[in-house]
Amino acid sequence: MKAWKHFCTITHHKWLVMKGCFKVGLYRQGLFHDMSKYSPAEFLVGCKYFQGNKSPNNAEREAKGYSSAWLHHKGRNKHHLEYWIDYAMPPEKGMTGMRMPDKYVVEMFMDRIAASKVYQKEKYTDRSPLEYYEWGKDNHLLHPETRALLEQLLNMLAEEGEEKTFEYIRQHVLKQQRLH
Repeated sequence: MKAWKHFCTITHHKWLVMKGCFKVGLYRQGLFHDMSKYSPAEFLVGCKYFQGNKSPNNAEREAKGYSSAWLHHKGRNKHHLEYWIDYAMPPEKGMTGMRMPDKYVVEMFMDRIAASKVYQKEKYTDRSPLEYYEWGKDNHLLHPETRALLEQLLNMLAEEGEEKTFEYIRQHVLKQQRLH
């Protein structure tokens, strides 16, 4: 039963991200978003630690001290800020966030909306993704330009809603990218 519920949860999440990506013109990303969640390395762990109200990766982390599914996932999905962490130059500065291409920042934004909708259900508001981001933002290694764009989109969603924010993404964020 947990396997079926996990499958339904990740598929619902994927569907929501796909719908959002399609609305802004990111068709390929919408289609292929989070496909690694169906791989044995992620799916079987997700089934074992499924809870329904939060990511199974957190439960695996609590049980084992790390999440093998998350380590697998973040290394294969460019919409996760952790994919873009690398050594700073010069090396003595340690690890830092690299600038993410705008299309992946937008997919990350859609991912946050979908995760909030899946886990919060009827309690979701357009402010939910911003509130979740603000809860953990001090721990994120993000390039300043990536952070600025993500925060701009999350704040716009909270204040003006999906329709205006998605229109802004189509007309300004992704249109500029297509011109380069």
